[in-house]
Amino acid sequence: MAVPRYKRVLLKLSGEAFAGTKRYGIDGAVLKKIAVQIKQIASMGVATGIVVGGGNIWRGATAELDGMDRVTADYAGMLATVINALALQDTLEREGLSARTQSAITIQAVAEPHRLGRAMRHLEKGRVVIFAAGTGNPYVTTDTAAALRAIEIGAEVLLMAKYNVDGIYSADPRKDPAAKKFDRLTHFEAINMRLRVMDATALSLCMDNSLPIIVFDLQAPRSIERVVLGEPIGTIVSSGE
Repeated sequence: MAVPRYKRVLLKLSGEAFAGTKRYGIDGAVLKKIAVQIKQIASMGVATGIVVGGGNIWRGATAELDGMDRVTADYAGMLATVINALALQDTLEREGLSARTQSAITIQAVAEPHRLGRAMRHLEKGRVVIFAAGTGNPYVTTDTAAALRAIEIGAEVLLMAKYNVDGIYSADPRKDPAAKKFDRLTHFEAINMRLRVMDATALSLCMDNSLPIIVFDLQAPRSIERVVLGEPIGTIVSSGE
C-alpha cells in the first residue's frame, strides 16, 4: 500500500466538475469516477473534507446581471451546492463509503447543520464530510469557504480540482497559447500577479495560515490519488518556506 504524503485534506470541487461535458446539471458517470478516487484515498487512511460549488446549476453573478438582487442570487447558489453535495454523498455511499453532508444554512431535512466538533468526529471515524452552502453568507465564494473549512479541520493541504485545467497559468491557456504554466508559486506571488487561483480573500486566508494549495486537473487519470501521494502534478502554491 502506497503511503500518502497528506493525512488530512480538503478537496474543493467546482460545480463545473459535476457537469462534466454537459453544460448543465450533474453527470453521474463523472461523480462515480470522483467517488472511486475518494474511496481510494480513504483506504489509505486519508481524512477527507470536501467543499462543493454550484455553478453547474446556478450562477449568482449571471442572475445578478439579469437584475436579481445579489443576496437572493447568492442564497440560491448556496442551495445549488446542497444539491451537488447530496448527489456526491449518495454516490460515495453507493461506493461503500460513509459520508455526511453539513450545510452552513439550516436545512435539517436533508443535511446536518455545520458544527466543527461534529465534523471532526466524523473525520476521526473515517467518514467523508461534505461541506455545503459555502459559509452561509452572501458575497462570499465557495473558494473562501474551502479555505476556511480547510483551516478549521486542520487540513494539511487544500486541493483545488479544476476541470480540464492542469495548473496555474500566466493567462488563460485556452485563449492564449503563449500562456506559461507555473509549477510552484508562493501565496504572495499569486496575489501580486493577480493570477486566477481563487478569489483574493480565499488566497489571503491561505497565506495568513500557511495553508498550501495544489491546483490540478480532475480529468487526469487518478489525479486525486496522485496528488495525495505527493506526485508533482499541477501547481503548488505555498508559503515558500
